[in-house]
Amino acid sequence: MKKRLGSFFFFLNSAKRCVCVLMVMCCVSSFWLYADVSSKYRTLAKQAGAVYGVGAEKRILAWRRLVDESKSLSIVDQLKKVNDFFNQMEFVDDIKLWGKEDYWATPIEFLGMQAGDCEDFTIAKYFTLRELGVPDEKLRLVYVKALKLNQHHMVLAYYHKPTSVPVLLDNLDKELKPASKRNDLLPIYSFNAENLWLSKEKGRGVLVGGSSRLSLWTDLNNRLNTITN
Repeated sequence: MKKRLGSFFFFLNSAKRCVCVLMVMCCVSSFWLYADVSSKYRTLAKQAGAVYGVGAEKRILAWRRLVDESKSLSIVDQLKKVNDFFNQMEFVDDIKLWGKEDYWATPIEFLGMQAGDCEDFTIAKYFTLRELGVPDEKLRLVYVKALKLNQHHMVLAYYHKPTSVPVLLDNLDKELKPASKRNDLLPIYSFNAENLWLSKEKGRGVLVGGSSRLSLWTDLNNRLNTITN
């Protein structure tokens, strides 16, 4: 009987130790999720989790860690990490996802849904690189025609120099490539935070005004400012 009682108490003590270990692991895991994430984005992540599910909170926290960990990297590594991170999301048409023919989602909405169309991939990459300190004049959101698919598409272009051939960040061809290697894309127009250009056969296009002329872009920025401020 004493042996049985001894075994029982040994089991009980072991179980208590396991529970303590699990509690510590959970605390460490929770700390790791929130490490180096500002209180503003911790709040946004929790709010997104309440709307889209627990996975959304984790994705947004992972995004914020990506930003923190990429600030000291070279521009080439920043482009690759940002491109690879968002290309993990699923492509889904706006009509299926939002019930609208065309809707430009904020990065929070995109990560919350874990899905979006080409504009959403491009927009999330653009704002993330801007936050990493990439100058706006080096970035353009480029509306193109994907010739093989015979449909409109959007990619993000990064210019090392004003006259250089840009590198494209794309969710169709997920490898970073210079635009000169993407004969499957036909540029139509491009824009950034300030300006709007119509594309031409060679060069960076013809300036036709401010990007505020694009109503979807203006609406997106208004929603993003409301969320993050």
